[in-house]
Amino acid sequence: MKSILRDTLSSYINALRPIIYIKHFDNQIVDDLIQSVLTNGVKCFTFTNSGCFIDGKRIDNEMTIDSFLKNVCNYLETATKDNPKHAFVVLKDAHRYFDENSQYFNMKSISLLKEIARRTMFSEEVYATVFMVSPVLVLPQELEKMITIFDIPYPDSEEVAAIIDDYISSYNMDINDTVKNDLIISFKGLTEFEIRQILNYAYQQSGTFDASSVKLVLKEKEQIIKKSGIIEIFPTNANVDDIGGMSNLKKYLNNKAQIFANLGMARSFGVDLPKGILIVGMPGCGKSLTAKATASMFKVPLLRLDIGKLMGKYVGESEHNLTAAIKTAEAVAPCVLWIDELEKAFAGIGNNNGGGGNDITTRLFGQFLTWLQEKESSVYVVATANDISKLPPEFLRKGRFDELFKVELPDAEERRRIFQIHLAKRGKLTPNIDVLKLISTKKDSKSITKGFSGADIESVVKEAIENAFCSNDGDQSITTDNLIAIINNTKSISDTLKDKIEKLREEYKKYNFKDASSNNKKD
Repeated sequence: MKSILRDTLSSYINALRPIIYIKHFDNQIVDDLIQSVLTNGVKCFTFTNSGCFIDGKRIDNEMTIDSFLKNVCNYLETATKDNPKHAFVVLKDAHRYFDENSQYFNMKSISLLKEIARRTMFSEEVYATVFMVSPVLVLPQELEKMITIFDIPYPDSEEVAAIIDDYISSYNMDINDTVKNDLIISFKGLTEFEIRQILNYAYQQSGTFDASSVKLVLKEKEQIIKKSGIIEIFPTNANVDDIGGMSNLKKYLNNKAQIFANLGMARSFGVDLPKGILIVGMPGCGKSLTAKATASMFKVPLLRLDIGKLMGKYVGESEHNLTAAIKTAEAVAPCVLWIDELEKAFAGIGNNNGGGGNDITTRLFGQFLTWLQEKESSVYVVATANDISKLPPEFLRKGRFDELFKVELPDAEERRRIFQIHLAKRGKLTPNIDVLKLISTKKDSKSITKGFSGADIESVVKEAIENAFCSNDGDQSITTDNLIAIINNTKSISDTLKDKIEKLREEYKKYNFKDASSNNKKD
């Protein structure tokens, strides 16, 4: 990997790319990379917020960035055909000088950088490459066309293995192959610095590396989520027993859970890492609950990505936010990445209305779709959607997701189970309640709860408990009649959204979705 990076960077320099933006926080890694392509005769100017250097020698502690760049320009002005000037100009953590919203914004420094870039592109006597090194991506519009973004990827599996081997050899330790494979997968998405920090912490805790070390890595990764500000971490307090019905979906996820519980062994056996699922269906029928329960089944963190939060007001900011979100998820992997109401995030893709907002959404969609198709990390995506007519058809093809599931309104047996779950969870499933009556009592020749969603049923149970608590006659018991009375006064989702539900069902018929439930949907 390092040789590939070095060769790519050299090719950019030889192609006279005037400004190369390296977004990375570890200056030591960047310094080593730049030094690896620095040849004899190339003078290296370096600006930092703590001082300026030429060829590694400190020349000033207080020089401003525009004074520094003016010195570089003065050096380049002396270039002739007989005495060409070759220079590297390294600007470390200088992004605040190029952000027009920062109090440190320095327009003169932007003009000087343009001058250096112009000399590189059009003067045969000048060969200067500017390296902007920062953990924050700031692209001034005046320089955008001149900048090449250079990414330093996280260590791949072989490099992570080498880091672990180097560490254990330095302490003369042994490590189980399964634990090592699990650590390699868990460290995916972390920098070498972060990997060594966690190895130090794990060694300090137990003096060795075992299964508990893998759990420690996942715990430490939660810090990365909290720092990102783009992705939220959700508590995984739901489990598969909280889902009424959906037997096909639960069986499918159980198989995936076995893979996630043994990632190292699964990879060694030749099993591909699962990508994720798309769950479409009626509102209030457990799609979001399934995402939460999936993380519990897999015993991994649950992350939630709100696409709307990615939108930025500056050129390239939205794409950068999505890249940061993806990198954060991959750094925390193995994990479940939950994207709720996917259709709202990417609605309008492909229409011809034009407009900057739609253009940005289209670019985000393409970027996200490419990642989903090609990702090799143990990020398991659970995406949910109601109205698939608003989704680009590219999402509904196999290959993006491992499987596409459809969730319908619960049938009688599923409604019985949902009543039991919500009553039992609140300690109210007593002999006073005949759950079968709640699904079989007839009203206008149909079951009184036919057409109720899981959310409708939960609402009925919560209201019954609240009424019992506030009872004035001192009787706080909950009976079947109490629940039936509330049911008879409740408008279900199938009543309030009747037209919408019919349209959704027509849309679902167009695609070959797998049913989340194994029953035939008859009451």
